[in-house]
Amino acid sequence: MRGVVTDLPRRAVADARLLACALADPGRVMALDAEGWTSLLTIARAEQLIGTLALRLDGLPLPRAVEAILGDARAAAEQGRRAALWEAEMARRALAPLGCPVVLLKGTAYAAAGLMAGQGRSIGDLDILVPRAALERVEAAVLGAGWGWVKPDPYDDAYYRRWMHELPPLIHRERDRMIDVHHTILPLTARVTPDPARLIADSVPLGNGLRTLSPNGMIVHAAAHLFADGDLAGGLRNLWDIRCLVEEFGTEGLAEEASRHGLRLPVSRALRLVDGLFAGGRLAASDRLYVRRLTARDGWGRPTRPVTRLAFYVRSHALRMPPAMLARHLWTKWRKA
Repeated sequence: MRGVVTDLPRRAVADARLLACALADPGRVMALDAEGWTSLLTIARAEQLIGTLALRLDGLPLPRAVEAILGDARAAAEQGRRAALWEAEMARRALAPLGCPVVLLKGTAYAAAGLMAGQGRSIGDLDILVPRAALERVEAAVLGAGWGWVKPDPYDDAYYRRWMHELPPLIHRERDRMIDVHHTILPLTARVTPDPARLIADSVPLGNGLRTLSPNGMIVHAAAHLFADGDLAGGLRNLWDIRCLVEEFGTEGLAEEASRHGLRLPVSRALRLVDGLFAGGRLAASDRLYVRRLTARDGWGRPTRPVTRLAFYVRSHALRMPPAMLARHLWTKWRKA
């Protein structure tokens, strides 16, 4: 199967391939008519890629109304970047007395390191990775610094602590910003068991007391999050992250790093989909369903292909835990609801 990047039509294509095309080759947007622009902007907003798109299209001669929208998106992305870095600094101050490594993950890491993947990126929660041996002290420190539990539910609390790769989510009582404290990158119940100690040992200092994963570690984590954990909701943004990381750092040593963490297949799929969606490369037949899920938006930005989305939702739960445990968990959640 050949890749899905084609010349942009004047009118909207049927799904989020329109956005993938625009990100891959910004000059192609010059062929869009008003309907095409409406589709592109609404899909980009729905996929949380409007800021990234705005940076990619900066400097092109765009319609005045489009430029106004993208100018607002650039300003919002910059404000979001500053807020994310400030939240990382607040976490650094809270955790500095502990003397343990604190590794930034995902969008905040990209922004803090000044990476291409952070340019215009929408950044939500602050995600950090710490050694599991320090988890109890880290928890006490963030609670003492003003973060509190989002959902203080006994069942959820016990479930997170026993089976998940992170503490239950916390939110700051004054800044209303969430922090996810990870001690590994996949749930403990998952079929794959990455080596968090190795990820932390290979992490890169930023010079301010915080760290990021190594370049290959970032790609491995992004692929794990996309293909070995979640249901691919918002997956186009994560795949664009991987594309930017590969463009910036290359793939030398990546296969070995992926194998070390049991993530060779997710990383291989990520690289194929990056090549297929953003560069017109060939895709394996098994990738077609993933493309269908990643591009499931209509011209108004609404989710489409409900059967495909449901299938990946079920798959995400199956990846996280064995069938008997999954059945008990869903039954408990249903009864509580």
